[in-house]
Amino acid sequence: MSNDDDAMLPTERFSNRVDDYEKYRPSYPKDVMHVLSREAKLKPGAVVADVGSGTGIFTELLLDHGNTVYAVEPNEPMRLAAEHRLHRRANFISVNGTAEATTLADKSVDAVVCAQAFHWFDHKKTLAEFKRITRRGGFVALIWNARIPTSSPMNADYERVVHTFGTDFARAGKELVSTAHLHELLGRSMKLCTLHNEQALDWPGLRGRIQSASYMPMPGQARFDEMIAALRQAFDAHQQDGVVRLIYDTRVYLARL
Repeated sequence: MSNDDDAMLPTERFSNRVDDYEKYRPSYPKDVMHVLSREAKLKPGAVVADVGSGTGIFTELLLDHGNTVYAVEPNEPMRLAAEHRLHRRANFISVNGTAEATTLADKSVDAVVCAQAFHWFDHKKTLAEFKRITRRGGFVALIWNARIPTSSPMNADYERVVHTFGTDFARAGKELVSTAHLHELLGRSMKLCTLHNEQALDWPGLRGRIQSASYMPMPGQARFDEMIAALRQAFDAHQQDGVVRLIYDTRVYLARL
């Protein structure tokens, strides 16, 4: 796979992967909303900007919690997928904007959430924008589902496939932002809460999961068939009753703005 894919604009990376992303990306454990309620005092009725909202995976959790949500997403296919699924929800507002320029009004939200997205942003410009749109006393939550290679043999084999067939972006681990760097950005008040998360996948699900990653080959690209063969070998080695499990740490970084 060409490293030209690593040079692709973040706002364009998932345009040809929306179906797989929507179907096969993991959601988040229910306890993540308890963390936001307990640690950040997020109440039903609060207004939240979900920035880099994608297909609306985390947006839906916020809506279920009773929040009004501005779902800010620059990628049109992903934004349209969220609109298709969530447009009937009264408190869902879809916004064509970026993390650095959300288009939201000054002091218009109580909190900002970024789920599986902050690593794509210009961090300093983004935090300046978050401070602009957030009311006094508001908070930011940066959230990732982090695969842990040592969690299981299946996780270890999945990671080997990613490192073997993915771009330099995948091999460098740039899908996450280090805790040390986030401390520098958010200050000493930053708090990290870690939750257990699992994803049960049959073979089509595991195949769709790896195809949802922007740094992996797509059908018709070099090494795609080889990647799928290696992934199938891992699935066959670890499946039980036709299902494998990927294990994640869901990391929730919280800070007042």
